[in-house]
Order: sequence, then structure tokens, then C-alpha cells
Amino acid sequence: MNVIPRRLFVGLAGAAVLSLSATACASGDGDSGGDGEGGDGGGRVGIAMPTQTSERWIDDGNNLVDEFEEAGFETDLQFAGDDVGTQVDQIENMVTQGADVLVIAAIDNQSLNGVLAQAKAEDVTVIAYDRLIRETEDVDYYATFDNFQVGVLQAQSVLDGLDVENEDGPFNIELFAGSLDDNNAFFFFDGAMSVLQPLIDDGTLVVTSGETDIETVATERWDGELAQSRMDNLLSTHYSDEQVDAVLSPYDGISRGIIASLESNGYDSDDLPVVSGQDAEVASVQMIIEGRQTATIFKDTRDLASVTVEMVVDVLNGEEPEVTDTETYDNGVKVVPSNLLTPHIVTVENYEEMLVDSGYIDASELE
Repeated sequence: MNVIPRRLFVGLAGAAVLSLSATACASGDGDSGGDGEGGDGGGRVGIAMPTQTSERWIDDGNNLVDEFEEAGFETDLQFAGDDVGTQVDQIENMVTQGADVLVIAAIDNQSLNGVLAQAKAEDVTVIAYDRLIRETEDVDYYATFDNFQVGVLQAQSVLDGLDVENEDGPFNIELFAGSLDDNNAFFFFDGAMSVLQPLIDDGTLVVTSGETDIETVATERWDGELAQSRMDNLLSTHYSDEQVDAVLSPYDGISRGIIASLESNGYDSDDLPVVSGQDAEVASVQMIIEGRQTATIFKDTRDLASVTVEMVVDVLNGEEPEVTDTETYDNGVKVVPSNLLTPHIVTVENYEEMLVDSGYIDASELE
């Protein structure tokens, strides 16, 4: 699962770059933290997360703080409440407060050019975290999962749920994508369509609405309520005499909105369609156990935090961080060196092994 063992940091613990004592991080949108003075050669890391409305981003922020502080860094964690202007202000403040490195999960992938230029003027290293920052030369590295493969796995979970190898089609399917201001949405959708499009072309899968381009099926800000509203419209417009058999969903919050729509329109446990997802959020794992959501894609953010910390350690030691991809992630200005981790499908058959036994989710949360 690509976990970076904590023992890798032991040899660095006494190094000057890690000598700074950890301080408290912010716990809420707009709250600042970690204001302590740096020690000799110490490192200060600004961590900019997009929102606290998603369980996933809260976990990411906490995992990063835990890993960085264990490695001896000072941290400043900020959540921007899905407001681009707030995130720009927070990053600007991190630079002003003396951040050596910025770890940024961008809300809008093209709205940070000005503040990142400011960061570069102060010789701050910028690591894009899980979401590629576009149209700027001022991003140095990218830490993420194999996002095209995420989409491939989402599509595969749909086909597995439909049992296309053994069941006769055609199957009615509807497509949802993420937010157009998030570069990952395109990778997820392209990966999924690389699997689904041949079956759409041969008639095994039928998109009854005809809505197949990402601009049409995108969900602004990954908002589950918007997904629910669109699913309501799809059902009322195209499914008065048809049943929907599957829905490609890129994210668990969107999946829950889709399922809420289906259930409010008369679908129950016996005829709910196959629904994919992503991020292994507790509420969606509970739905998987109940048979309401088919699958989710698990991206172990603990691994991503560990890899990110290792990259920062290398940067502040004057070394080149390890990367696994130097070709794929072109942000429109440059190809950003990237470190890609492996995603996994989670279903009712393997959720205990993948999520509970690994310690990612406590069993008590699923009761």
C-alpha cells in the first residue's frame, strides 16, 4: 500500500532541518495556528486544505499535521471553506509568516497564480497535494494517487456490480463527474470512460439521457445536493418507463446525493442501481454494508501524508524528492514531477480487510 515506514525519519530526527519543535495547528476554517518561532535550521510548513465539509479533507489535514509534527516540523493548517478568495488569503499569510514549504490542495486549480508567484519570490517550495495546480510554473512537485487508475477502478466496480460477464444487457447507465475546476475530475472521468466507452459503443451500456460529455455531467464543487438535484431531473425526464441500472459516481458525497434521489423516487434495496464512489467515507461505507452503495475507491491518505513529508524532508535537505512520474501531469505550463500512489476498490466483501483491519476506519464507526 506504499506506506513510508516511520523508521525512515529516525535518521533525520537529529538533523538541523528537523530540529524545530512542533506547535499547534489550526482546527477550523480561517483559524491560524503554529505561530511559534523556528529553531536553528527548522522548517515551517503551510498546509492549505479546501474544506471541512468533506470527511476526506479533514483526515488529510490531520494526517499531514501528525506526520509533519512527528518529523519535527512546525505546521500551519488552514481550511478555506471552499472559498477561493479565502484560500488565497490563507496562503498569502503562510508566506508572510515564513513558510519554507506550502502543501496545497487547491479549491480552484487556476486561481493561485498570483499568490504562488509571491511564494516563489520568497523561495518557498510548493507541493500540489492530490489536486494539480494548473497554469503556473510556480509549483514544484505533485503528490497524489494514480488518478486515471481511480477512474478505471470506478468503472470496473460498475461493471462488476452489473456482472456484465454473466448477465445480458443492455444496461441503462448515467454518468456523473466531479468539479470542472479540479483537474482530477478529468483524470477520473477519462479513466472511467476508457473502460465504459467501448461498452457504450457496442450497446451493452445505454446512457438513456444521452449526457456523456464531462461539461454536461460535471458536479460543481463536488456538491452532493447538486448531484441529487441532477439525478432527480434525470429520473423525471428519462426514466418514467425505464429503470436505471447503474450510475458512475466519482466521489462518495456525490454518491450519497444520487442514492438519496433514487430512494426518494421509489427505488429500494431490491432495485437500487449499481453506484460507484471514492474516498471510503464512513457514511458511504455504511451504505455499502447496507447494500445501498456498491463500491468506493480507497485512497489511503495516511500513505499520501507520509510521502508528502518525505518529499519535504528531501527538499529542505537540498535533495531531489523521489518521484514516480515525470510525463503525465502537464499543468499547461510545465510537466510537474509527481509521486503517484495506488488506489483500491472497496466493496462489502473486502471493506473489513481494507479499511478496518488496516486501522483506517474504527469498527465502532460502522455500527
